[in-house]
Amino acid sequence: MLRTSITAALLLAAFVSIPAGAETPVDLQWGVKIPMRDGVELQATLYRPQGQNEGLPCILSLTPYIAQNYHDRGMYFAANGYVFASVDVRGRGNSGGTFTPFLQEAKDGHDIVEWLAKQSYCNGKITMWGGSYGGYDQWATAKEKPAHLATIVPVAAVQPGLDFPMRNNVFYPYDMRWLTYVSGRATQDKLFGDSKMWTAQFRSAYETHAPFNTLDARVGNPSPIFQEWIANPLQGPYWDCLNPTAEQYAALDFPILTVTGHYDGDQPGALAFYRQHMQYGSAAARDRHYLIIGPWDHAGTRTPPAEYAGLKFGAASQLDMNALHKAWYDWTLKSGPKPEFLKARVAYYVTGPDEWRYADTLDAVTASTRSYFLASDGGRANDVYASGRLEEGKAKRSGSDRYVYDPLDVSLAADDAADESEAELLDQRGVLSRHGRQLVYHTAPFAADTDIAGFFRLSAWLRIDQPDTDFNVDIYAIAPDGSSLFLSNDVLRARHRESLRESRLAVPGKVERYDFERFTFVARRLQRGSRLRLVIGPVNSFNLQKNYNSGGVVNAEGAKDARTVTVELLHDAQHPSALMVPIAAERSAAVAADKR
Repeated sequence: MLRTSITAALLLAAFVSIPAGAETPVDLQWGVKIPMRDGVELQATLYRPQGQNEGLPCILSLTPYIAQNYHDRGMYFAANGYVFASVDVRGRGNSGGTFTPFLQEAKDGHDIVEWLAKQSYCNGKITMWGGSYGGYDQWATAKEKPAHLATIVPVAAVQPGLDFPMRNNVFYPYDMRWLTYVSGRATQDKLFGDSKMWTAQFRSAYETHAPFNTLDARVGNPSPIFQEWIANPLQGPYWDCLNPTAEQYAALDFPILTVTGHYDGDQPGALAFYRQHMQYGSAAARDRHYLIIGPWDHAGTRTPPAEYAGLKFGAASQLDMNALHKAWYDWTLKSGPKPEFLKARVAYYVTGPDEWRYADTLDAVTASTRSYFLASDGGRANDVYASGRLEEGKAKRSGSDRYVYDPLDVSLAADDAADESEAELLDQRGVLSRHGRQLVYHTAPFAADTDIAGFFRLSAWLRIDQPDTDFNVDIYAIAPDGSSLFLSNDVLRARHRESLRESRLAVPGKVERYDFERFTFVARRLQRGSRLRLVIGPVNSFNLQKNYNSGGVVNAEGAKDARTVTVELLHDAQHPSALMVPIAAERSAAVAADKR
């Protein structure tokens, strides 16, 4: 989730009218009190077109990051014919009550929507704006079905329990950085923004093998919320209650625009909401749910950049997101024309040719799946320069490959702690430094330009000699000149190999199939002569919770619990481990969609 730095400002509870000569003709009202059903009052900053004399649609932004952070958005939408209400969530900024992340937003969102609908400046049509936590707020509010909520535009929406504060049931040390950011009522932007401090804290905990459940105390911010989160490491009722049920998805009957990015850290959450609505929503509702997947990172879903982490994008990727939101609101709230950009229900950006393509469904982005079977010569697959192979066809397959992971090995901490590369997506140092401690496989060079779009899948037959361990799988595109581009990854804890809702320890020595099916979305042209690189290894970084392989309570484990694990990956005739690569729909199909 995006945690932007916010500049503190002293605001006075007064009505301010922007002078007629100002650049944007907007009336501002600070300190608007909105009562909740339990008597707690939340505070809003209200932006209205100057001299407004009739009711207009209202845009609600509900944020834990302090309402004034969205001043520019409020000014823009008010100057373009909307009322914009930026509201501090309960217990943050100038709102009353106590902040408990995610817990109160559904009912509070409902109450704000219905309160705004009754105000003289509102015509009874309410929508929402926001990304990350603000994207979650929109789904949380929608599930309560407020009568006057007419559309939502969830951007980079986190789904609690799925992609934050954990991904696939593996927690992040970053959780405490974020919880410190939103501790108290004021913005802890200086604390949050001190990356060197957080790196030092997390590295120290990692190198000393401090149990994960001591992290909040170690960083100086004991947190009941953190402790409650890590006490619920499985998908289940604790997390389910924060997200829409099947019945609540089915009840949604208004247009929705979902936005995420290739490198958006909350892409798993955004697409989970989308898929669940596609699964449970009515046919009419599904037909009015549009999806945009750009080449962006998390922040770029709101302000698309020309470059991210070394990867440069074409001009077509730099959408004016304010204008796109306005066009959506005009269409759904003011009977305006459909946004020209939305040529089909799914718009996705393909890097390489740097162009937008369209499909009627997310599944239709992928035309076919090509299987590449893992192979090696004599178990040589532990190094980039002595790697295994990804081969088409299953003939004469035999053998296996191994790596050994010692949780007490912290020798790579210095590499992880090095200053972040400005070209992180292109940086191969992490892969090269882990030679001998991972498995690496390459395809042969592609004989022609090949477009991939959709989701990788990996089916791996594995045998481990401990009851548990964590796996990290990365996929890269390797250009003809040897340069690398990170494409996608997945993580999996062995005990959750069957379901994120169940925990079943592995039987040491037993061969089982592990299905890695939660890779992030990718859309990329692989030029002729390029190869794919698959890297399989342990999760061993201070940026993720460490599993000491013992099969115990991971959050409470430390050095005394550590067990070295040998991981064997089989790829013989009986155990055909394979990477499934999503091949993009033909460009002609995209052109056909463009003409509809």
